[in-house]
Amino acid sequence: MVDGTRGGGKTDVQIMRFRRHVGQGYGSFWRGVIIGRSYKSLDDIVARTKRWFPKFKDGAKFLASQSSYKWVWPSGEELLLRVMEKPGDYDKFHGQEFAFLGFNELSQWATSECYDLMMSCNRSSFIPEEHSPDPENPLPEIPLMVFSTTNPSGAGHNWVKTRFVDVAPAGKVVRNTTKVFNPRTQMELDVIKTQVRLFSSYKENRYLAPEYIADLENITDPNKRKAWLEGDWDVTAGGAIDDIWESGVHIVPRFPVPANWKTRRSFDWGSSHPFSVGFWGISNGEEIEVDGKTLCFPKGSLIRFGEVYGAEARKNPHGGVDLYGHNKGLKLSARDVAKRVKETCENLLLLGWVQNVVTPGPADNQIYDVNEAESGSIASIMQEEGITWTRSDKKKGSRKNGLQLMRDMLENSVKREGPGLFVMRNCKAFINTVPVLPRSEKDPDDVETTAIDHVFDEARYMVLDARPDYVETIGVQFAT
Repeated sequence: MVDGTRGGGKTDVQIMRFRRHVGQGYGSFWRGVIIGRSYKSLDDIVARTKRWFPKFKDGAKFLASQSSYKWVWPSGEELLLRVMEKPGDYDKFHGQEFAFLGFNELSQWATSECYDLMMSCNRSSFIPEEHSPDPENPLPEIPLMVFSTTNPSGAGHNWVKTRFVDVAPAGKVVRNTTKVFNPRTQMELDVIKTQVRLFSSYKENRYLAPEYIADLENITDPNKRKAWLEGDWDVTAGGAIDDIWESGVHIVPRFPVPANWKTRRSFDWGSSHPFSVGFWGISNGEEIEVDGKTLCFPKGSLIRFGEVYGAEARKNPHGGVDLYGHNKGLKLSARDVAKRVKETCENLLLLGWVQNVVTPGPADNQIYDVNEAESGSIASIMQEEGITWTRSDKKKGSRKNGLQLMRDMLENSVKREGPGLFVMRNCKAFINTVPVLPRSEKDPDDVETTAIDHVFDEARYMVLDARPDYVETIGVQFAT
């Protein structure tokens, strides 16, 4: 993967990496694809390939119809330009072979699902001894490569950072060994796959106009400036709350919830997608001692002190587990989810994190309507296990109201004026998914609904439920 600042020439490197193996004898086996989220996002790649490829004078032609949209060479090589907006688009690629697989602006995909699905297409049936132009002097094995470009921003900032940035510094090759069965030899062998992140800076691009650098230097948004001018991944850029989220303020140490605080829980249902349960303390405004320090949360502040996040645990290529970079749930029944919530409630009491029983709070209202084969609604099944909920505010405009209220409470946290919103550091699902949640491109007053928004949704139910007075004052603004 190549990341870094804006204007570093990442796209040129990507397309020339493919072109490097054209004309080497692999012919039609050297087949590649560069994927964007829309055809508009591919415009720059098309323009750059039209600038560079004809210079080789090897007969390359660009087929511009949307059904083709690819470069072809007389010797058989092909470079396709394709769109993959959502995981369901994978069906268009299933069964195809691409020795070269490229993703343009990888962090524009909110989850890793599209990327992971396409790994099954990064293959080739080329056998040197059979398919080389001169079998007596066979070519080397065809190189299989995945080449992505990205900047530290966008809906997928979090999962890209976890998989490619956090594992090793730029320039360090990461090797992963997997024992597999080799169909060619009918024996097992160790396959070593490598991964490296290359940092690209505008300072290396001598073709870049200084006026462009001046525009970057004049960016006033500190997060965007760090991302675009410095290539810094330790920012939240492009999110619905990134401009007001401050980890040093909003993330607080874990501490036992005082007995005189109210405690509640919120819930967003999911089966094929993750479910999320949040546990909240409501401050009474009195001072408390935390790690030897005196803290005072303004009265009415929401402090998230626990959670249950029902996402499939996936191993990433480096042996770690990824819960937050994809959108796959555990497919648990309502009864099993209720048992997990009940067990968590009991453990919070047993371990002393709360002094009283956590009371029911708002949940997605679909739990009262969706039926399961077992019996009645999701809500009624959960009630049989002793877990009940209250109805959430899902009136017209409630998503926008919830986002605006959450933003205001986060801002209150910084100013220490009025009820704020804080998250204890053990609440990893919130910390890993909410700050990087992008705004909707179609409606900037809302979040992107295709992103991983399950924690946000149940947190939104909670802030709306806790501040009905606030909703009255802004409801007219966002109801249309």
